[in-house]
Amino acid sequence: MMHNSDSLAAEFERLRSRPGAGSAPPVLALFVVDVPGDAAGYEQRLRSVLSPAVRLGGTADFERESLPVDGVPDWFAAVSSGNEERAPQFARTGYDGYVGHTGGSRPWELQSWLFRFDPEEDSRGWEWWDATRAGPSRVHIWADSQGESLFGCQDLLWAAYAAGAVRVDGPAIQKSAVWSAEREAER
Repeated sequence: MMHNSDSLAAEFERLRSRPGAGSAPPVLALFVVDVPGDAAGYEQRLRSVLSPAVRLGGTADFERESLPVDGVPDWFAAVSSGNEERAPQFARTGYDGYVGHTGGSRPWELQSWLFRFDPEEDSRGWEWWDATRAGPSRVHIWADSQGESLFGCQDLLWAAYAAGAVRVDGPAIQKSAVWSAEREAER
């Protein structure tokens, strides 16, 4: 998926405030996330990680050797930089969950993860759409994958786990009406 300044600005806006029900593409990719505790707190942490990364996508000089980490939550920087013992328990739980989910793969290093938001990088096969609460300890993450069922999303999985997920299933393609109904049910 190619990203540009307009698509990154729209994605950033969806992270800040939920999109309107009529604005969705025909289908969205769904990730079902189980969290140990409050779904609202989890969603806030996830948005707090993705927002500065998407903002970087529209403003950073990706020709540099490293990207600025201003705005990246300290807990995410710690868990993504080999200092997981200094991260809060939810992030350490997510670290272990990601390792288990990927069959032992090492979690993302912070700079490598941030570089995935380079608009010239086509391996990030998704754009943030929304998150809905599907229960007291379950969150649905919705991403625009342009209808593709197989797409580069390990970066999103890392963010989902690091924010405190104990389990993530997906992606599964769903009609956007499913997201819209969940969105309306939360009102």
